[in-house]
Amino acid sequence: MLTHGYPKLLKLFGSGEIKFGDPIGIGPVASLVLVVFSEVVCTTLIGLGFLTRLSSIPVMITMLVAAFISHGADPFARKEMALLYLLVFTTLLVFGSGRYSVDGYLFGKKFKS
Repeated sequence: MLTHGYPKLLKLFGSGEIKFGDPIGIGPVASLVLVVFSEVVCTTLIGLGFLTRLSSIPVMITMLVAAFISHGADPFARKEMALLYLLVFTTLLVFGSGRYSVDGYLFGKKFKS
C-alpha cells in the first residue's frame, strides 16, 4: 500500500492545484488527506505491528470506497486489487498482528488470537 500512498503524499505536499477524485462528496483535498492517512500512516503502523487492528479499519474503508464507489461501474478486473487488499486487511482485523509484533510485546496476551 505504501507504493500507492507515497505518490499521493507527494501530490499532497507538492505545489500547485490538487486534482484528486471526490468519491464520497467531502471535497478533493479532504479525500486526498484521508487516503494518504490510510495508505501511508496506517499501513506503516501495520507494518510495524503497532495498533494493527485499529489501523486496518481506515485501510479497509479506503478499499471499500475504491472498489465499490470509485470503480463501481468498472469490470471486476479493475476492482480486483482493491478487493484483494480488503481481504488482507480484514484478515488482519480479525486475527491481529501476532505474538512477534509490537502489539504482542506491549499488550501481551490481550491481543493474541
